[in-house]
Amino acid sequence: MTTDINLFSSYQLGNLELPNRIVMAPLTRNRAGEGNVPHSINATYYAQRASAGLIIAEATQVSPQGQGYPFTPGIHSPAQVEGWKLVTDAVHREGGRIFLQLWHVGRISHPDFQPEGALPVAPSAIAPPGNVVTFTGLKPYVTPRALETAEIPEIVEQFRQGAANALAAGFDGVEIHAANGYLIDQFLRDSTNSRTDEYGGAVENRARLLLEITAAVTSVWDADRVGVRLSPSGTFNHIRDSHPLETFGYAAQALNRFNLAYLHIFEATDADIRHGGTVVPTDHLRSRFTGTLIVNGGYTREKGDTVLANKAADLVAFGTLFISNPDLPRRLALNAPLNAADEATFYGGGEKGYIDYPFWTAAGEQVTSS
Repeated sequence: MTTDINLFSSYQLGNLELPNRIVMAPLTRNRAGEGNVPHSINATYYAQRASAGLIIAEATQVSPQGQGYPFTPGIHSPAQVEGWKLVTDAVHREGGRIFLQLWHVGRISHPDFQPEGALPVAPSAIAPPGNVVTFTGLKPYVTPRALETAEIPEIVEQFRQGAANALAAGFDGVEIHAANGYLIDQFLRDSTNSRTDEYGGAVENRARLLLEITAAVTSVWDADRVGVRLSPSGTFNHIRDSHPLETFGYAAQALNRFNLAYLHIFEATDADIRHGGTVVPTDHLRSRFTGTLIVNGGYTREKGDTVLANKAADLVAFGTLFISNPDLPRRLALNAPLNAADEATFYGGGEKGYIDYPFWTAAGEQVTSS
């Protein structure tokens, strides 16, 4: 049975009223300033996109140990908190709502990023194949150091402190990044977690870190201002699981205890299927998670309207389309032409490909500022 709900319907997310159901997905753009501090260009970028029902800001490391790419922002220093205030103030002036995605990359790093050149940490000492982008070019991934059981509470504390810093920076909420082959996902999946302690083995143990971090973050924020992102079908960063329907079905159901703002699902991509990923149907998680569900993965206006009308999800996140269309909700509502994205400028650089995409006017003219 379908309804008249569509992308432009309002939505009550906890005590936060969203004017539409179009979410800006978290998008790594590698444009933080010195010290991984957000600066004025980032504030302009997010303010341009404030017409989204909700912005989920880019993945942001909760500690120096959590970094794995150049020029990605942090949320662990006073300067970073002040930098993010520029962003949240700018978005709020434009009437927008913005969450921050809390991130630790785990093994997807290199000693070049680590304090004192240490090894990256992970659930187990299993190296990913391939190369990592460092400040001086591509370098092979190293074998990470397996976290000692006694160290794991410090990881949880990094997320709790990151959540507290996000609150101080003026965000409307936070999202826990448990997707895309980063640290929490590495604990969830049996291809990267061969531990024999209480954080390894059975799915209940592999999900323990996710649940402990969620408990810590919801000790700072009201639970209806906290979301979690999962990628159950994902293969990005060389991640696999032997039984993903069981693993992620358990995780989704276990998260119900927190009464979260939402569960955000990054759905299977063509690349995941090409690389042998098992497709975990979104309705498998929809039937287990009782709260708001956000879906993300190549959505168009038509596909988004359909999934909402069929109540297969509550909100739809758009990624690449928001890079090149700062006024995406307006363009979708008008069926206006969409700007093509310049992939060469996705990562790193300055204003080009970041804050210079044109807006659509009532006259059908392209203008370069809001």
